[in-house]
Amino acid sequence: MGGLMFSRIDLQNKFKRITLVFFSLLLSACGNSQQAFFNINDRGQSLALVRDQAYWRGPWQASLIVAGLPQCQRRYAVDGLGANKFRLDVYRPEPGVFILNAGKRWYVTELQQCGFQSYQDPPPEPGEMIGSFQAKNNALQYRGKALPKAEAEVESVTPSAVQ
Repeated sequence: MGGLMFSRIDLQNKFKRITLVFFSLLLSACGNSQQAFFNINDRGQSLALVRDQAYWRGPWQASLIVAGLPQCQRRYAVDGLGANKFRLDVYRPEPGVFILNAGKRWYVTELQQCGFQSYQDPPPEPGEMIGSFQAKNNALQYRGKALPKAEAEVESVTPSAVQ
C-alpha cells in the first residue's frame, strides 16, 4: 500500500511539472504591443503609432492614431512597415497637416477632421521633415526635430479658437 501511495505522489508531481512547462510555453508564445507618440501641442493634438504582434515572432501590424481633440480621434491601419526596417517619416507641409512616408507608401493626415488617405505616388513637395517613428533596439519611438518657437505657437492655435 505504501508503494501505491508513493507512485500516486510521483504521478501528481509529474503532472504538475508538465502543466507548469506547458503554461510557460503558452505564455512565452504571447505577442507584443508597442506605442510611440508625437504630441503636437498641449491641446490634445497628437499622432501615435501603435504596432501589435499577435504572437511571438509573428508579423507586426501597425496603425496610426490621429487625435485632433476635442473634435476627433481616429485609428487607421498603416501598411508598408517592415519588421526589420520599421520607419515612418513625418513631414509637415502646413500647420495641422502631416504627410507620412513608409518606404514606397505615402499617407496624408490632418487634425481638423482626423482624415487619413493613402497615395500611390509621392507628393511633389511633402514639406519639412519634422521627425520619424522608428524601431531601435526592438523598441518603438518617435524622434523629432525641435520646432522653432514661432511655429510651435501657430500649431497650438485651434481653428475654433480663432475669431
